[in-house]
Formats: sequence, structure tokens, C-alpha cells
Amino acid sequence: MSNDLENSSASLSQIIDRPVLNDCWNKIGVMGDRSCPELKNVIHCHECQVFAAVGDSLLEREPPLNYVDEWISVLAETPIDEETQNNETIIKTASAISVMIFRLGNEQLALSAKVLQEVTHPCVIQPLPHRSNELFLGLVNIRGETLLCASLSNLLNLNLESIEEKSSILKSVNTQRMMVAGYQNDKWVFPVDEVYGIYRFHLNELRDAPVVIAKAAQAYTQGIINWQTKKVNCLDFELLFYTLNSKIL
Repeated sequence: MSNDLENSSASLSQIIDRPVLNDCWNKIGVMGDRSCPELKNVIHCHECQVFAAVGDSLLEREPPLNYVDEWISVLAETPIDEETQNNETIIKTASAISVMIFRLGNEQLALSAKVLQEVTHPCVIQPLPHRSNELFLGLVNIRGETLLCASLSNLLNLNLESIEEKSSILKSVNTQRMMVAGYQNDKWVFPVDEVYGIYRFHLNELRDAPVVIAKAAQAYTQGIINWQTKKVNCLDFELLFYTLNSKIL
């Protein structure tokens, strides 16, 4: 009985401490009867200052008493299956690495997430007279910033299957994406055919590259990662940037 009273009082205190929000969007906004006169100007409640102010107040509010301790207890009692346990080990291990896995032609490659800054839709590549070639494609405009664009396929000596695939790199067709990578004071843009996402691996999961792969990629492969039954070449980004600066800049 005493436990029930304690639980009831705790629930009551949470209700009392809970801030009263002006959820006008549920009453006179887009979720309500749309009678709010501001809708003519803002079109949607998401663009309204009232909606933004409520969001800010939720983010800036003080956490409830014992909030962290309660979540620690909940997580400690949560059963962990084998897959979750493996993921937790990867997250907590300092030797884990995060990589962006992408595709060039038929090759799956990985680049460290440390240097990855952005993945964008393809942009127009502006070639430079007497400077652009199969390696240095030209300049691209990413969010108002002019950046150098290079072909990883050419740098890694990847043999694309057809002339159409080679020309697609130069023309930046709609089926491609562009990866913006930066290291130290350098920033480059690389057109790619497909981006799969960011994944985490243990350093001990890196396998030495076979001799054939190492020669084909001019030793830019730091190691091989097994991902979804495929062999992914993890690139050495330091060597990559050093070579680009040596050959182009």
C-alpha cells in the first residue's frame, strides 16, 4: 500500500513539474481547425515563432530529479542479445573505427569518417583550361564554397567497365553523389556512384590486402573489411591527400 502511495505521489509530482506548453498548433493550427490568423503569413506552424519558442523551451529545460540515475538503472536491467552486445563492444572500444562505405563502378571502398564532411547531390564540374584532366576534374561549388574535384577512380587505377562509366565521372550524371572530404587544410570533392552509409568496425577486423588489390590500388588500401559478404577496401586517407597535393597542387 505504501509503495502505491509513493508511486502515486511520484507521478503527481511529475505532472506538477511538467511545464505547461502552448500547443496552439493542435487547437487553431494545422493540427486543429486552422483558424489561427498567422497561418496566412507562415503557411505552416513549423515556421511560426510560437512553435520555435516551445521547442527551445523543451531543449533548455532542466532535467528531472534523478533522471540520469533512473536511466542508468533501466539500461542496466535491459537484456542484451548477441548482436546488441557486439554493437555495444564496438561503441565502447577505443580501437573502433568509423568509415563511410561507397561504390565506384563495381568496387566497394571505405573512407574514414574523420575526414568526411558532407555527402551531396552531384554538382556541375567546371573544368579549368590547361589544368583539368582525368585525375583533376575541375572546380565545384558546394554551398557557395569553391572546391577542387578529383577522380578517385583515376587515382586508384580502377578499371571501369565501359566508356560510359568513365564519361559519367567527368559529366557528373544524376545517378552519382559527391563526397566532400577534408584533412588538415585541404578539402576535396569526389564523385562516387553510390553511398551506403557510415559503419563501425574494430581495428582488428582490418585484413591485409591481397597483392593483386594492393597493386591495382597503388597501395592506397589500408586494409580489407568484410561488409555484407563483400570485400571493402579501406583507403589510407593520409596517403590519399598527400598524393592529390603532390600531383595536382
